[in-house]
Amino acid sequence: MRNEGETGGENFSELAIKYSREYLGKIQTMPKVPVRSLSDFSVWYTPGVAAVSLEIARNKDLSFDMTWRWNTVAIVTDGTRVLGLGNVGPEASLPVMEGKGLIFKYLGGVDAIPIPVNVHEREQIASVVKAIEPAFGGINLEDIESPKCFYLLETLRKEMNIPVWHDDQLGTAGATLAGLLNALKLTGRNERDTKIVVVGSGAANIATIKLFEAAGFDIGNITAVDSHGILHPEREDMDSLMRNNPWKYDLGIRTNRRRISGDIKDAMDGADVVIAASKPGPGVIKGEWIKRMERRAIVFALANPVPEIWPNEAKEYGAEIVGTGRSDFPNQVNNSLVFPGVFRGALDARVKKINEQMVVRASKELALFAEERGISSDYIIPTMEEWEVFPRVAAAIADEGVKENLARVRKSQQEFYSRAKEIISGNREMIEKMMGQGLIKGVK
Repeated sequence: MRNEGETGGENFSELAIKYSREYLGKIQTMPKVPVRSLSDFSVWYTPGVAAVSLEIARNKDLSFDMTWRWNTVAIVTDGTRVLGLGNVGPEASLPVMEGKGLIFKYLGGVDAIPIPVNVHEREQIASVVKAIEPAFGGINLEDIESPKCFYLLETLRKEMNIPVWHDDQLGTAGATLAGLLNALKLTGRNERDTKIVVVGSGAANIATIKLFEAAGFDIGNITAVDSHGILHPEREDMDSLMRNNPWKYDLGIRTNRRRISGDIKDAMDGADVVIAASKPGPGVIKGEWIKRMERRAIVFALANPVPEIWPNEAKEYGAEIVGTGRSDFPNQVNNSLVFPGVFRGALDARVKKINEQMVVRASKELALFAEERGISSDYIIPTMEEWEVFPRVAAAIADEGVKENLARVRKSQQEFYSRAKEIISGNREMIEKMMGQGLIKGVK
């Protein structure tokens, strides 16, 4: 494990630039049908392909049975909020979207295609996404600034017939809920009575609050803090929020039943849980503020690359369970635990949308997986290396999609699990074989 003052970012950055030049990107398309001679193209392309087109013209849903659409997701971004870099533009977002596609394939067996777009108005982006619907089985919105991302997710969910997901919202919220459910079990708390402080009111935490509410938490016991202080109905900028960010405005009205005002330290007074997804630290959350919390406090400091408070400092001041967004500390709360399985299940069940109850179900399955292996203060959520969790999340999503009457394919949870496990394990095996045979060259 690294010292807590180090990020390791310099070495990883140098290697990323080196290998990006050597490999010329991270993903590619490959044929999946045999080509033994040019005559095979008479089947795969013209004249044979015309018959396939006519079949689909008569029934558009056959595009899921006869083309790659059954297993393909578009990763759409305008490059306005990429990682912690901000607005770097669509071209500079492409390596990040490629990395996302690699994770989709390796952990979920999903073919994901990066589509950075050079339009930035929310209506323009919505039009682009709706226009490409016939080519894909799902849409993953990525790295789009707030509050535009809220409008896009809300609008496209309503207007499209394939699942639309914004990972910065739903993926982070799903992983956070999974970790918190097990942290509550370990500290003897329940959803209805737990007092939660959310530090940062961007895409991730607004979605987290909404998902907590869907999971049965009392939204009045949640207090949200942004760069202007604690959200509450009398705050002077509420009229502006009502016009420009109705999603944050709604939380300002419905959270914080105590109607407290002030800043982070005031919100933390007497809280059970702090969930921070704000700006890199350390020092965003101070140790003495944790002393003001209840005993057996839970602290999630999720900023990258440096959490809002270092885990050892949080524990020194009284936190019992600490999660971060980093893999070199225990309890990494990472959306990569969520989206590969979610889309595997959504595609297998051919759901029309992914709603909050489906995400709650996925979070509970993540939590259950860890609980079955034995949760502790240093293990409240699975790691990405435990690949067996992904088909379980997939089966949970698919099964909940059937229950919510959103699925075009109706099977049992066990059938969905078997299919997801076969696809995911088959893709991992294929990648390993290609590496073993030198078709994917090892790094130098």
